[in-house]
Amino acid sequence: MPLNWGGNRPSQSPAEILPPEGRANPRSYGRMAGYDGDPGPLPPAQPRRPNGGRWAFAPATYTLVGINCAVYVAMVLRGVSPTNPTVADLVHWGANFGGYVLAGEWWRLLTAAFVHVGIIHLATNMWCLWNLGLLGEPLLGPAGVIAVYVLTGIAGNLLSTAVHPQIVGAGASGAVFGLAGVLILLLKAKLLPVPPAEIRRLRKSVIYFALLNFAIGGTTMFLHTAIQIDNMAHLGGFLCGLALGAPLVPRIGAAKSQFAFRSWAAYGGMATLLLVFAFGIASFWR
Repeated sequence: MPLNWGGNRPSQSPAEILPPEGRANPRSYGRMAGYDGDPGPLPPAQPRRPNGGRWAFAPATYTLVGINCAVYVAMVLRGVSPTNPTVADLVHWGANFGGYVLAGEWWRLLTAAFVHVGIIHLATNMWCLWNLGLLGEPLLGPAGVIAVYVLTGIAGNLLSTAVHPQIVGAGASGAVFGLAGVLILLLKAKLLPVPPAEIRRLRKSVIYFALLNFAIGGTTMFLHTAIQIDNMAHLGGFLCGLALGAPLVPRIGAAKSQFAFRSWAAYGGMATLLLVFAFGIASFWR
């Protein structure tokens, strides 16, 4: 999601949205929409850039985009096709494959969220991640964005493994839909220091993003196209994001310590649920 935010960082700290680690002015975020399907999303609209445009303070978003790009560059440098990698290449670099996961390679549930099927897949996924990350990081904080990315990415790949373990899947789709799920709920908070009209506009944009791309992904279930989308990864990430966002909404605007406790309780609880879900999947497919 290449948004060009030019200029230098502001000389004064802008208004904070809890948790206070966020440093981006919420008024600087505009409409964002997009699609993070496995093959490639619809391009999102760029947010408005008031005050001449400035880089938002979103180190977690930059880090996640950087890791995804670094993995892709490493794949290409090692001889993988930059536009059409083989299934064997994807599996070698950590893509999700239910047969290997159920045989003990559970780490694939995480690594698959950083492996992409060519440059177009990478570019469109990162475009969506960039926009959602810049919107969500002032609300969640850098650690929160990374936690949501990891947990929802794993959740999406877990559901994909549970439903169709015979396919190979890769991409940040589940994690991006997870961020969308969290934001849909967090943007309902009444204490955000942003005009209500702006909040409603942002929330509608995220909702439209999810609905439109679920619909596009669903068409590949009925049409035999060259590109197939792993809708289970999208759905798993999205539902996990909604579950993570629900306990955080009442604490947006509360003291930092209260929000931090509620956040990490939610992340810890979700990690526990994913472990239980993984155990159940493994038992079922034995």
